[in-house]
Amino acid sequence: MKTELIIAIFFLLILSCKNSSHSDGSVCHNSNIVIANEFIEAFYSFNRDTLELFLTQAVESRPGILYYQKWAECGNYEIIKRHDCIEKNDTLVICPVTVKDDLISALNIDFNVTDTFHLTIIKGQIRAVQTSSNDPDLYYEAKEWVRLNRSELIEEPCEGVWEGGPTPCECVRAMVKGFKEFIDKEKPEEI
Repeated sequence: MKTELIIAIFFLLILSCKNSSHSDGSVCHNSNIVIANEFIEAFYSFNRDTLELFLTQAVESRPGILYYQKWAECGNYEIIKRHDCIEKNDTLVICPVTVKDDLISALNIDFNVTDTFHLTIIKGQIRAVQTSSNDPDLYYEAKEWVRLNRSELIEEPCEGVWEGGPTPCECVRAMVKGFKEFIDKEKPEEI
């Protein structure tokens, strides 16, 4: 009888969980969290075929996310910390991932970017993926400087950037080169 009661309580706890936060800070993990974590694994596996399986129903997001995956691979994104995915509501899961990459390294600053994936999941299918990041101001300054002063570096390789363009590797490498030039021009000349 005691064992049956424990099993019944266990199942009630699982069924009542529905991925809500508890006062002790723990989070119950339902299928949306599992799907989100599997998506993150697929993204950072740098295997396009695996990622495409998760994006079958995310038609509008697919080109940009596949481009970003290749950009991240060629930009040598290395996971520094995978934060817990957080279920914001019944369909939205947020997954922050802190990475080290060639772009920020080219700026010679001690900073690791946290990219956040915003996944819309409906009935067990990812329907949309958006990303955001906490890139420092220097990143945007360098990006603008490259656009204004070294546009020939990025014009062709970055065609269709974030829209499924054909050359994400060439684009990220061109941006890294431009970022290095930006930093070099910022250094005071030695006397």
